[in-house]
Amino acid sequence: MRQLELRHIHALVCVAKHLHFSRAADELGIAAPSLTKLIQEAERLLGVRLFHRTKRSVALSAAGSAYLAEALSALEHLARGEERAILAERGELGRVEVGYVASAAYAGVLQRAVGGFRQVHPGVDISIREVPMDGVATMLSDGLLDAAYVRPPMPLADGIQATTVHRDMFVLALPDDCALAASPSIKPSQLRDQCFVLPEQEAGTFEVARRGRFSPRLGPRPGTLAAVLACVSLGGNVAVVPHTLAGCIALPGVVYRNIAGKPIPSEIALAYRKFERTPAVRAFLEFARNG
Repeated sequence: MRQLELRHIHALVCVAKHLHFSRAADELGIAAPSLTKLIQEAERLLGVRLFHRTKRSVALSAAGSAYLAEALSALEHLARGEERAILAERGELGRVEVGYVASAAYAGVLQRAVGGFRQVHPGVDISIREVPMDGVATMLSDGLLDAAYVRPPMPLADGIQATTVHRDMFVLALPDDCALAASPSIKPSQLRDQCFVLPEQEAGTFEVARRGRFSPRLGPRPGTLAAVLACVSLGGNVAVVPHTLAGCIALPGVVYRNIAGKPIPSEIALAYRKFERTPAVRAFLEFARNG
């Protein structure tokens, strides 16, 4: 069954505006007979009379008035839809799922990127959640995350890449009653007999052991950095953690000390899909990488 088209609706609205076929035809840029034909088609398709017409006047019928109100509303919705489509294409509308490891929040990287992006792209809804680092690559590949703040090095699946967005260094967290706590700086070789709590990012621990020329004695792997520090606070363990934590987490029984020698770099990277298609996600990635 044939239905009204937009050209019929625009014709109706324009005639209702002018209540004059010639003036309405001029505004629409069509001939008056063509406009008359459009209105007649609309009336036939609807099965109602939209206008009362004489040689001297044009007036909306009751049916025409009722239909006009809905037609104007429909055109308004269509215009809004067009506007939203344009915003979405520009990356100014949509949703972005961001994952992060806790140290990205401790370093302020997450806040600067997400907070700053929200200010310039208020139409984009950004959802954030803390995630285990070993699950990030799969979550990105499966579309559960659009971007994730991680601590490299870490294995990346095909189609996933990472860009460094923050540089830090590793320090030592140890119990305050540990004999080593009396020193402001600790040589890697002095840690030979210590038991190490392992954070998600193990690279710092193994680099300390390499520099100290020993195989590290490994203790628990509690997961988050807060849990790592909790283990240290109970005594008997040390941990190699990002320096950022020293200024953010003051846990009873835990002190932070520098690791002597050349600083061991600790980075935060933004991981994401290489060939991202969603404009809002692309806009966030550009902002986060360059912010």
